[in-house]
Amino acid sequence: MTMTKRELVMLVANRLGMTQSDVSRIVEGAFETITKSLSEGQRWELRDFGVFEVKSRASRIGRNPRTGEQVPVSERRVVTFRPGKRMKEMVSGADTVSDAGTTTVEDTGDSKQDSF
Repeated sequence: MTMTKRELVMLVANRLGMTQSDVSRIVEGAFETITKSLSEGQRWELRDFGVFEVKSRASRIGRNPRTGEQVPVSERRVVTFRPGKRMKEMVSGADTVSDAGTTTVEDTGDSKQDSF
């Protein structure tokens, strides 16, 4: 299942009791700021969530899969993401997350408390 930006806005608005239009402007502003900073070569670290970085991929010789012909692939910049400790633990289904006790998942997986 894929979550869209619209669904993110709706979930955050419901969770925080804000209007969807206010949350939409905040989310859009955050994404624009992160994107602009990354395009300028800055690194974004969001504690417990992860790190966004821009890295350079070296030029290389690739291969056209249809013809088998070798083709040059030029150097390019790409955005990479490394998940943070808390995200890794939550995604892996760890029983508890130790950071300040803000998230607890019981053994049954049925109950969860978190702070947003």
